[in-house]
Order: sequence, then C-alpha cells, then structure tokens
Amino acid sequence: MARALQPKDRDVTAERLLYSSMRNSYDPDVDVDWDAPLVDGLGFMPEERVSLYGTHLWERLTPEQRLELSKHEIGSITSVGLWTEIVLMQLLARYAADLDPRSPHTHYALTEIGDETRHAIMFGKGIARLGLPAYGPPRVVRVPAKVFGAVIGGPAMFASVLVVEETTDRLQRSMLDDDRIQPMIRMINRIHVVEEARHVRYAREELVRGLTKLSRPALELHRLVTAVVAATVMDILVHPGAYAAVGLDPREARKVALANPHHHESRRWMAEKIVAFLDEVGMIGGPSKAIWKHAHLI
Repeated sequence: MARALQPKDRDVTAERLLYSSMRNSYDPDVDVDWDAPLVDGLGFMPEERVSLYGTHLWERLTPEQRLELSKHEIGSITSVGLWTEIVLMQLLARYAADLDPRSPHTHYALTEIGDETRHAIMFGKGIARLGLPAYGPPRVVRVPAKVFGAVIGGPAMFASVLVVEETTDRLQRSMLDDDRIQPMIRMINRIHVVEEARHVRYAREELVRGLTKLSRPALELHRLVTAVVAATVMDILVHPGAYAAVGLDPREARKVALANPHHHESRRWMAEKIVAFLDEVGMIGGPSKAIWKHAHLI
C-alpha cells in the first residue's frame, strides 16, 4: 500500500473486487434467521467492551442488567453504523457521478452502494428484532453531517469512511467465533465483515492515490477533517439512553464511561489497525494529532 498507485491500478483492483462480490456476497433476508428465538443467557457483545465495564457502576449492575446494557449498547452502535452506511451511500453516489460509467472502478463504487443498502436494512432489522430504540446520532451531529455529506471529498472522505468501517469491523470480528454471543448477532457481523473487507480495500487504495495530489495546507485540512470525524463517531457510539434502559442516570453513566480506562483501551483497540494505516500514509500528524489523543484513539 505504501507504493505509488497508478490510475490504471484502479480498474485492476475493481475487477478483482467485482469478481469477489459475485462469488461471495450475502442476502440478509435469506442468510439471517430472523425468526429464531434469542438464546437465554447469551450476550450481545463481549462484556469487556461494554463502556462501563470495570467501573463502580458496572459493579452495581446485576448479571441481567449487564446483559441488558450490552444489548442496548450494541443496538446503539448498530444504529450509528446504519446511519453512517447511509451517509456513505450519499458520498459514493456523488463520487461515482463524476466517474467514467464504463469503468470497472465506477461499477464497483455502485456495487458498494448496493452492499451498503443491504447492510443498512440488515442493521435495521436487527435493531427491530432485539426490540430496541433506533438510537442513532444526536441532532447536533446529524445536522453538520448533512453538510459533510454534501461537500467532503478526496482523502478526507475515504479516510473518514475507513475510520468508521474499520473500528466497528474490529469489534465485529472479535465476536464471530465467540460462543458467548447471540447467534443472530454473530451472523450479522459475519456478513458485514466479509463484505466490508472489499470496501476497505477499495477505500484504502483511493486514499493513497489522493494523497499524492495534496499540498501541505490541503493535507493538514484533510487530516483535521478525518480527526474530527474519528473523535465524533467514537463519542456517539453509545447513546445515553442505553444507560437509562438499565436504570442508571444517563448523564452520570456517560461521564463515568468517558473517564473509564477500560473504555479508553477499547477505543484504542478498535482503532488500532486503521490508526496504524493512516499514520503510515501520513493522514495522522500535525496539530490535529492532538484530537486523536484526546479521543483515546492513539
């Protein structure tokens, strides 16, 4: 990935990704057993990744409340993931509109939009099956995100996409073979992980290409946008309503979670792979690096 990628490489990669999409894609309506009952006693995400794990509030919760909190937290993370999938579709559609419609590179961008559409529907069904609210991001994030979706492009767009995809991917991968986790959630994760691997390859290569064209001031701007997106997304993954659902004061619980060393470590763990890549290609550095540190991502 560190070598200079030539424009012709785009179509070579796209052809491979299109072939992989044809051979190894899922239909969530068929591949997820939506009618299967949940398994009593199984969790919804690993306990050690719940935001309050290891705190005095966690110790106050009963085993049943801990399971319920894990359900609401994974529902909140899924709601935010669903929303980001829709934002990504908007970005990709705008990006593809300026590409050569004959190109395999364009065809893969459109294929990815189709994948993300299925993923958004799958996440929505999962949230409904668990009987959870559609938490999603707060209004203070939704409104500026509309501007972001309308104007952002280039390396910051692809880097932001990678941050969202690869942090949640790390969490999902950790559950694939974890028999402590509900089978329905593991299957949803499996579908997303397999198909997102192609999306990550596509975005990483485009990011590397785009960086070769940036001036130093432009690079700092793209770094800043990416850092703000990363910090914002990580901060909104767990909606305060998840804490209220188990009888905790949402303001107090959020404050405790944001100060929780275990939660800080989970954030760094989720971001570890994408941070290493972005650092390698020069997308982390300069003044905006402080944002990554403040968000406990490095």
